[in-house]
Amino acid sequence: MILAHNITKSFGSLQVLKGIDLEIKKGELVTIVGASGAGKTTLLQILGTLSRPDTGKLFIDGVPVFDLDGRALADFRNRRLGFVFQFHHLLPEFTALENVAMPALIARVSMRKATDRATELLAFLKLDDRLHHKPGELSGGEQQRVAVARALMNRPAVLLADEPSGNLDSKSKHDLHALFFSLRDALHQTIIIVTHDLEFSSTSDRSIALSDGRIL
Repeated sequence: MILAHNITKSFGSLQVLKGIDLEIKKGELVTIVGASGAGKTTLLQILGTLSRPDTGKLFIDGVPVFDLDGRALADFRNRRLGFVFQFHHLLPEFTALENVAMPALIARVSMRKATDRATELLAFLKLDDRLHHKPGELSGGEQQRVAVARALMNRPAVLLADEPSGNLDSKSKHDLHALFFSLRDALHQTIIIVTHDLEFSSTSDRSIALSDGRIL
């Protein structure tokens, strides 16, 4: 599903990634771990096409993504990649259903099809009684599950998450981690998660440790 070769990235004189070679298979749940400053988030942003590397090649589902021009890359990102961040980034003025449907509407899917898909996802995530609640009316765990549903809206090839449970209490954190495994099993979803939670990473299919911009 993902093949990265010789990925490097610098910010000014600071080289953050120093030649990353990486392969991730379809249906794998992979965690990326390492100390602060090791390059975890930078690598995730490149794998998610949110940032371009200085050197190297990245193939996602067979597509050399950084050979695409700006508009084609943005369209690929919207249709083929899903993102979950530490903060849910839900739009406060919209309901859970509307927030989840948003990526499909951006992709020019009809309102009826987008709403049907969003309803299906929220039911799968046990939020069917929260469809018309706005983010401020949801718990932290519920907000993140809505964010996960939004990330899955366009049936992405890869789901990427950056410290998704970092702001959750222990129970909500456990429930979210269990959800990722259920998505892997039920949907054969490829998932990449940056985390500081070593207990969680030890249960993933594979844990990739970064140190000083390199894979250990």
